[in-house]
Amino acid sequence: MAYRTHHCGELTGKNTDEIIQLSGWVSRRRDHGELIFIDLRDRYGITQIVFEPENAELMKTAKKLGAEFVIQVDGIVRLRPDGMVNSEMKTGEIEIQAQSLSILNEAKTPPFEITDRTSAKEDLRLEYRYLDIRTDALKSQLLLRSKMYKIIRNSLYNLDFAEVETPILMKSTPEGARDFLVPSRLHRGKFYALPQSPQTYKQLLMIGGLDKYFQIVKCFRDEDFRADRQPEFTQIDIEMSFVTAEDVFSVAEEMMANAFKEIKGIELTRPFRKMNYQEAMENYGSDKPDLRYDLKIQEFAEFVKKSEFNAFKSVADSGGRVKGLVVPSGAKYSRKVIDGLTDYLKKYYRAKGLAWMKCENDALVGGISKFFADDLQKEIIAEWGISDGDIAFFIGDDESVTLPALGALRCKIAEMENLADSEKYEFLWVVDFPLMEYDSDAERWFSMHHPFTRPILKDLPKFDENPGAVRSDAYDLVLNGNEIAGGSIRIHENELQQKVFDLLKISKEEAEEKFGFLLKALQYGAPPHGGIAFGFDRLVAILAGVEQIREVIAFPKTTSGISLMDDSPSFVDETQLKDLHIKLSDKNG
Repeated sequence: MAYRTHHCGELTGKNTDEIIQLSGWVSRRRDHGELIFIDLRDRYGITQIVFEPENAELMKTAKKLGAEFVIQVDGIVRLRPDGMVNSEMKTGEIEIQAQSLSILNEAKTPPFEITDRTSAKEDLRLEYRYLDIRTDALKSQLLLRSKMYKIIRNSLYNLDFAEVETPILMKSTPEGARDFLVPSRLHRGKFYALPQSPQTYKQLLMIGGLDKYFQIVKCFRDEDFRADRQPEFTQIDIEMSFVTAEDVFSVAEEMMANAFKEIKGIELTRPFRKMNYQEAMENYGSDKPDLRYDLKIQEFAEFVKKSEFNAFKSVADSGGRVKGLVVPSGAKYSRKVIDGLTDYLKKYYRAKGLAWMKCENDALVGGISKFFADDLQKEIIAEWGISDGDIAFFIGDDESVTLPALGALRCKIAEMENLADSEKYEFLWVVDFPLMEYDSDAERWFSMHHPFTRPILKDLPKFDENPGAVRSDAYDLVLNGNEIAGGSIRIHENELQQKVFDLLKISKEEAEEKFGFLLKALQYGAPPHGGIAFGFDRLVAILAGVEQIREVIAFPKTTSGISLMDDSPSFVDETQLKDLHIKLSDKNG
């Protein structure tokens, strides 16, 4: 090789007395007067270089070296002296006695220490992302991502899937988030859209008879500012013909088993646990429950009806929900802590308040306990399994408030009490989602997933009179409280697809305008088909043990969708706008 015979992470005692050549970045320089030590770094590791006084010219050049200089060194591999071996490094038993040194490129003083990533705030690291990538943490996370690409591809190739690319410039079919639009220079007034998902294309591939398809694909959503979201994200997209949901589960579980075995050394238990949507919401207040800890939500309405607590009684009598959960050893919570939890639920989950009672000496005290007679308290303690030192929290409100608020409280308490084992991985299939959800403001039904989701056929008799009771053949894969994948069996009959469009108040004209090409294709012998899409960024983040998906993306945007490194989005030249037949009404507006 022109610049190196070895990488900086591979030399050991077996290479002693070899003449080698290394190239890389100066990670650290230690000048001991008569000796200069350089830690030379590349992607593969660090090797210690020693410059000795016998070669004055070489020492003079070595003294010029600064952090992140790019250099080339020729030298002899030798064992480190006794007591100087670093057992934590692969190269820790050797060092290189330098024979020659070339400075390939000097470097300005970095804006933060490459060896200490915590020395800089995230905004600064995002601005200098190319330097951030040199840090051990980010570099290892990006290499983990690369390894995941290989594992996923190998898993699906072994199952006879074909990898097919679908268009990035496509027709705008807005569903859910806003599309990113791309103006056409050649077709004045017309726009392409960047895909939120390859949903229609993968269905067309099944109609085309490809049978098994996948791609690891970029998707785009023009969303308002949201924490830990990116306007562009990566998805593992999978579609299969002549399958049921169980067939899709088997493929997804095979992928996950391979990934966790190769990366974590963990043998996953299969098949994964399943839970229907209603059970998840009732017991955990979430359709993506974290099962690493218990804290189940329990029914409280029957006790309320026997109590004197009129605030909750009126909720129960008006068709609302009164539920709660028990926090073991939670009686230690001060009023300040309880008030903090209450404010959190009010601010983010529309809860009107958070009621509570503590258990002391086999009795309930504090909070709303005075509204519950002694005999009724004993019933509650026995039924709910409350012990001395526990605290019980309660919320009474509309179901749309009670369940999510208690689900959020459950997660918040788990965070406060450190209940989730970071080394534990709990997979869960959530199934039987409602097909539709009603928006009272818009006075119409909307698809809970998307309008191509197939209803559970035995629920079809309810379609006209009670659409909210119709379940979909849709499913989410949840891992430790994160939705990492979602999919469904699709509608393959034109008549059923039209029936769903009618319920969604999508007119034939609108359906033809948005999805005409798919509806046309369904008329030419569409097979039963279904699939799933994994959020690749989130999956890698979980495996890497990091909270933010920005940590596993090479060049991410901020929460507000800005790239601090290259200053995008940015204004463009007036000539470019003129070519696209676009005139801005107000650059600053």
